[in-house]
Amino acid sequence: MNEVNELALRREEGLGRKLSRYLGQWGVFFRGFVEHPRMVGSIIPSSRFTIAKMLAPVKWDECKLFVEYGPGVGTFCLPVLERLRRDGTLIVIDTNPLYIDYLNRTISDSRFRAVLGSAEDVEDIVKAHGFDQADYVLSGLPFSTLPDGVGPAIAAATYRVIRPGGAFLVYQFSAAARDFMAKHFKHIDSGFEPLNVLPCQLFWGWKD
Repeated sequence: MNEVNELALRREEGLGRKLSRYLGQWGVFFRGFVEHPRMVGSIIPSSRFTIAKMLAPVKWDECKLFVEYGPGVGTFCLPVLERLRRDGTLIVIDTNPLYIDYLNRTISDSRFRAVLGSAEDVEDIVKAHGFDQADYVLSGLPFSTLPDGVGPAIAAATYRVIRPGGAFLVYQFSAAARDFMAKHFKHIDSGFEPLNVLPCQLFWGWKD
């Protein structure tokens, strides 16, 4: 049985590599999903409607550090950089070296930093880049499928790293992430974006 499973996994990974070559960004995204399905929230990048609605509450003129968990192939990265002040910084954190390599090859903005690591370590990562706290943290990580203990650890670390007045921005297909957020963020705004594959739940957890 193990040999059969390993053979099937190799076939899936081979398909992912072929698609990443032939389809560019979409192929890279799909390959990441095939190889690490529990760590990728969707098989398709977020729509422009989700991006616009998710980022709308951000006070960009006050944002010096914006952090993103699970950037994938950078669906949110360019929209964030377009809005971010000229002296701001965008740090993205992902456990998949495939995505980090792709982002480093395709985004040349001097304000951009791509880090191979876990969102659980966001406090250390932020400090390593010369900051004490972040203004906003964005996440599309699938909280409901993360390994046991990882979701609560990320939510707690995120609350600690965000400055007072900042926010944790989360988009998900289910409302499960809200339960993790509610243990730390007392004020959570909710939204919904139907023009996404799949329709998306949106949450903004504000730190008092």
